[in-house]
Amino acid sequence: MISLHKFSVCRGRILLYCLLGSLWETGALQIQYSIPEEMEKGSFVGDIAKDLGLEPRKLTELGARIVSGGKQHFALNVRSGSLVTADRIDREKICLGISTCLLNVEFFMEGEVKIYGIEVEVTDINDNAPRFRTNEVEIKINENASPGIRFGLPSARDPDVGVNSLQSYHLSQNNHFSLNVLSGIDGVKYPELVLERALDREEESVHHLLLKALDGGDPGLSGTARIRVLVLDANDNAPVFTQSEYSVSVPENLPKGTLLLGVKATDSDEGVNGEVTYSFRNIDDQASEIFHLDSRTGELLLVDSLDYEESKIYEMEIQGQDGGGLLTSAKVLVRVLDVNDNAPEVTVTSFTSSVPENSPPGTLIAFLKVHDRDSGDNGHVACSIPSHLPFKLEKSYANYYSLVIDRALDREQISMYNITVTATDQGIPLLSTDTHIALRVEDTNDNPPSFGQTSYSAYIPENNARGSSIYSVTASDPDTEENARLTYSISDYILFGDSLSSYISINSETGVLYALRSFDYERFRDLQFQVTAKDAGDPALSSNVSLTLFILDQNDNAPEILYPTFPTDGSTGVELAPRSAEPGYLVTKVVAVDGDSGQNAWLFYHLQKATEPALFSVGLHTGEIRTARAFQDKDALKQSLVVVVTDNGEPPLSATVSVTVVVADSIPEILSDLSNLKTVVHLEDASLTLYLVIAVAVVSSLFLVFIIVLLVIKLRHWRNSQLLQSSSGQLGNILPSQFVGLDGVQAFLQTYSHEVSLTMDSRKSQLLFPQTNYADTLISQQSCEKKEPLLIPEDSRLSVRDTALISQAPPNTDWRFSQAQRPGTSGSQNGDEGGTWPNNQFDTEMLQAMILASANEAADGSSTLGGGAGTMGLSARYGPQFTLQHVPDYRQNVYIPGSTATLANAAGKRDGKAPAGGNGNKKKSGKKEKK
Repeated sequence: MISLHKFSVCRGRILLYCLLGSLWETGALQIQYSIPEEMEKGSFVGDIAKDLGLEPRKLTELGARIVSGGKQHFALNVRSGSLVTADRIDREKICLGISTCLLNVEFFMEGEVKIYGIEVEVTDINDNAPRFRTNEVEIKINENASPGIRFGLPSARDPDVGVNSLQSYHLSQNNHFSLNVLSGIDGVKYPELVLERALDREEESVHHLLLKALDGGDPGLSGTARIRVLVLDANDNAPVFTQSEYSVSVPENLPKGTLLLGVKATDSDEGVNGEVTYSFRNIDDQASEIFHLDSRTGELLLVDSLDYEESKIYEMEIQGQDGGGLLTSAKVLVRVLDVNDNAPEVTVTSFTSSVPENSPPGTLIAFLKVHDRDSGDNGHVACSIPSHLPFKLEKSYANYYSLVIDRALDREQISMYNITVTATDQGIPLLSTDTHIALRVEDTNDNPPSFGQTSYSAYIPENNARGSSIYSVTASDPDTEENARLTYSISDYILFGDSLSSYISINSETGVLYALRSFDYERFRDLQFQVTAKDAGDPALSSNVSLTLFILDQNDNAPEILYPTFPTDGSTGVELAPRSAEPGYLVTKVVAVDGDSGQNAWLFYHLQKATEPALFSVGLHTGEIRTARAFQDKDALKQSLVVVVTDNGEPPLSATVSVTVVVADSIPEILSDLSNLKTVVHLEDASLTLYLVIAVAVVSSLFLVFIIVLLVIKLRHWRNSQLLQSSSGQLGNILPSQFVGLDGVQAFLQTYSHEVSLTMDSRKSQLLFPQTNYADTLISQQSCEKKEPLLIPEDSRLSVRDTALISQAPPNTDWRFSQAQRPGTSGSQNGDEGGTWPNNQFDTEMLQAMILASANEAADGSSTLGGGAGTMGLSARYGPQFTLQHVPDYRQNVYIPGSTATLANAAGKRDGKAPAGGNGNKKKSGKKEKK
């Protein structure tokens, strides 16, 4: 009932404190509650929500919680908004020896960054009975002890306070002793046994008494101790201490075993009655474990560590007893002095592990509480952090500090902070504690992608493979995760009628460029576009860079023959050369161009094949076909030349052109020679065809006979082997026959194997015998003017009339000839020559066609050209003075691709004049004719 009454009184006090608390500021608000000890776990302490004027759900929204350090005796019920007990509270364990037990609780609301102090008083209940340190005490008293002598008794201890603590002692009923109770400076009661009536050992040698200690609780509790009094023989002098009270002040950091003080008692008796022994009379349990009293010397020693924070003073009573049993006592006080032996403690009550890098100054990072168990300057604590960090500490309430952002953060410079909070006291020596707080700075998209260069250039050979990787660009973004995930794209525009995206593409993740087409240097030589790198942040940031792709020329265009050109009817162009031409005479000129550029367009001319290889020469760089010696009577009238034009690329490409040179002084002579030559050619071709047919038939017959004979031999061999197997018993003594083996047949086949290749055109038939023991045999065939080998290299198997079928590469439109540079009849003519000459390319081609037609008709005896001798009927068109001397000069100025040289007209050579330095060649030619 008393406990319930006290609880109702506390509730009334709480309401009063709540009314007063509503008028206080946040930083100084103090709420007070009072509860009795030993309440059940979860018992109601106070309604915090009501006292703060808030709804219970508001506490949850504001993140309210208890942030007190150490063991938590209270908890917050977020549903009701009330403060409840977290466990059973034993006042004697928490506030032993303290009259008023106050527990402080810090209540923190994170949403408002406010903290409130709560003070809970724990009142005492009578839950502890008085208890003596020992249950039985033995006292020795001399029989001649006079009445009034006092003997100290052990005192009882009651951890309760107030009326619940020890109130009185009661001694059992007896005839010789009474009880006297003394009070110390700390209010502790000390009982004494007083001799009221003289003792007589012979009458009663032992007295048994019962000492009872009572508290003032309701109901009252008590503790008892038995007293055994031994009556001794006479000892008329009791020991006497030199001081009634001994005191000493020592620092708390004294080492174990240190001598604190020494007590001294004297006894005027002799012998055993004069020997004094020392012992503790009244001492609590904690002090008995810290101090040790030497029973013979009276020295007080320290056997355990002192702690100022646990107890500041120790009070004990020491008694001295002689051998006769007489006692004396003295009080000993040990005062403990504080030293700076406790480092400050830092408790992180609220903490944010990461913040965005764009957080404004003042953003709360952590809420800290500092505490030092020492007192005075030793317990005064100051907190600090390194000055170079973009943070600062602000003192909030009592010993609470707020760690906030002081300056702008940049994750790209520092992404992680290890903040060291140093708490330092003011003691000597200074003690400090470091608390480390790891803070991660979260990224925001504040950096656009960046390329390593302001512009890029790449060189790509033309004719590249489609889909191949041609280049790679890479951008970097100092941000992280999505803010640093880049995608690449290219700017699109129209190029030659198509979009740029149809030429190249880019991998959006890696930045690798791919060619979607095969580039052509002759079409375009470079590509310029922009590459964009864009991150995935919000908002997204991007950067551009210029990229130029230069196309490198490859040797992919073969030389193109511009002159001589062949008529569309498939006939061969004819060049005329007089019999009297001297060495170095310019017969004609081969003109070619190459669509490539640079070294790939440098052209070289070579004479690949000729009827008389020693008769003509070709300029390596000019393509001019000149006579190498003078014509002889044995030279054929019709000379076939094959000129190959090769560029300087790698690998080199080439083109060939066939040129027919007719040797004659006049046109009628040409027609007559051509007719005779054609008749002979036809006869020789017919004879050659007949010979080839006969040879093929004979060889085929021989091969068929050989196969038949081989089969007969094989059958005969098989038959003999069967007969030998059937009569092996009878022919055991007969030697086996010598039969022809398969190895011999294979050798025979290898020796006489041959290959026959026949075509519809007998002039192109060939017969090949690939024996290893014989040289290769080639059957010759007759060409248009002489016999040539039947088997020629693959690149030389083109006859004169097949030359027109050679595929020419399309001309490069970059090469243009002026009228003065074009091969034809527009060049300069000798001024003294009369007659009219064709003045365009078409007339020239018509003239060549008429010359060939005249040659064919002359062979058939049906020429219709008309006209006088030596004119080939040309005078009817071009004038009566027209002769072969009016053959056009093709050596006018011609531009050679890949060269800066321009060929000048050499009319003097056409007129038969030898060039400078040609006399020596003329003499050599004459010597050759004589030989």
